[in-house]
Amino acid sequence: MLILPIKKKWFDMIVSGEKKEEYREIKPYWTSRLKHHLKSTIIDGFKLYRTGYVIFRNGYSNSSPAIKCHILCHIGFGKEKWGAKKNQLYYVLEISSVEEL
Repeated sequence: MLILPIKKKWFDMIVSGEKKEEYREIKPYWTSRLKHHLKSTIIDGFKLYRTGYVIFRNGYSNSSPAIKCHILCHIGFGKEKWGAKKNQLYYVLEISSVEEL
């Protein structure tokens, strides 16, 4: 399963349900990792989503707080209030459910 370390601010916002998306830059590194770990593909209108589970971890230690989330991944613009840069395309990881570990 894909484990993504994130800052405490974003982690807490995801846990509370306030933040519904996480972003990763469109680069070969993330393309490869997301393609490898997100196996299912669905089509909704013109959007192509890859789905699966990821673990968001608040830090890099194995003992750091972590949550398991079901996500829908697509390419799009992120929200600045959630850490994205204006007018930049990202892999958007839409969080559809959160499970504590």
